[in-house]
Amino acid sequence: MHTAWTTKHKPRTVAEVVGNRVAIGTLKQWLQSWGMGVPKQHAAFLHGPPGVGKTVTVEALASDLAMELIEKNASDYRTKEKITQFAGLASQYRGFFGKERIILLDEMDGVYGNVDRGAIPAITKIIRDARCPIILIANDFWDKKFVSFRDKKKYLIIEFKKPPAGQVLKHLTKICVREGIAFEEEALKFIAQRSEGDVRSAVNDLQALTQGKKQLAYDDVSWLAYRDRKDVIFSVLRLVLYGKTCDTAKQAADLADVDLDMLFEWIYENAPYHFNVPSELKEAMEALAIADLYRARVRRTRHWKLLRYVIDFMTAGVAMARDKSKPSGWVPFRFPQRIRTLSASRPERILKAGIGKKIKGRMHLSVSSAQKDVLPYLKVIFEHNPLMAAGLTCWFNFSEEEVNYIAGGKRRAKEILKAID
Repeated sequence: MHTAWTTKHKPRTVAEVVGNRVAIGTLKQWLQSWGMGVPKQHAAFLHGPPGVGKTVTVEALASDLAMELIEKNASDYRTKEKITQFAGLASQYRGFFGKERIILLDEMDGVYGNVDRGAIPAITKIIRDARCPIILIANDFWDKKFVSFRDKKKYLIIEFKKPPAGQVLKHLTKICVREGIAFEEEALKFIAQRSEGDVRSAVNDLQALTQGKKQLAYDDVSWLAYRDRKDVIFSVLRLVLYGKTCDTAKQAADLADVDLDMLFEWIYENAPYHFNVPSELKEAMEALAIADLYRARVRRTRHWKLLRYVIDFMTAGVAMARDKSKPSGWVPFRFPQRIRTLSASRPERILKAGIGKKIKGRMHLSVSSAQKDVLPYLKVIFEHNPLMAAGLTCWFNFSEEEVNYIAGGKRRAKEILKAID
């Protein structure tokens, strides 16, 4: 059974949390102050971008301070009645065995709209009467719905920031050591820098890139520079592959913030691993095949109205194929191999394009015709006739790298370049 590394290697103590030492120290002092009575600030509001350690910090502090943690997603308790039922009573008593208690309401961003009318006032009332520390967590503290929590006299407001790449690198290094993975430091540096401070995202990337391997080289990760990397892509895939309704699955196209071709590749790559009933996988792949047909027609005819069918089949069509498929254990999402292959060959394609442009300039052909019709003949000449190849090199003004490519190796290229001298 697979285990997500974000869970397997989650920090268990504050010392293991990546970055935000000042923020963590402030929160720890506030929690300890409850031992001397109820402070003026009854609640702490932690905010900052996803993946920077807000929730894991609270969990680690509860462990370090031997406090009982009662943790819920606020988005699951959106009404006044549910909030009061859960947090109201819990905030008035100690935990089991006399332990001090912390109440954590995570994902406050999910409390929104008319459905949640009364939830925010209920939370503020519970905080006012609380006899134990209450911690709220959200990404966007400046959302207008949180205006009532901005009074610093009543609430301890703590911002969590993105940790620098160096600290993320240390965390990835520790994980590789624990997993017995030999790595090139440049590879881990690349992942850390690409994560832009999102530790959770960096760990997910590391796990995906080392699936089934015990070594990680820079070449294994460099292709990431050529893919559209969006933090929400895994959440989008869950909407498509595990969506309960057509509307839920179709929302993925709006949330993905990557082009439809890239989203198609992500879904195509991962569908076979998340459907374990053959007949349902067949339906999902047929939906993708139909989406691909419409996609090709859009490219050919520029009839953009057909995109609605591409989106419907590649999202809702795939989601509705699921009935009984329930993969055992955690199944990691995989980066699209077709995109990875194209990215790996990108330097060669750039080199060929440069050669094609030089041929075009001399022979007045399109770059495509130059690559398809002329380059194969040049390769034969460069492999068997160094003298003629030397003349062509001068005429086309090929660089040494281009000569190496056309000749098929440095040994033949050396003969050609020597003939020019």
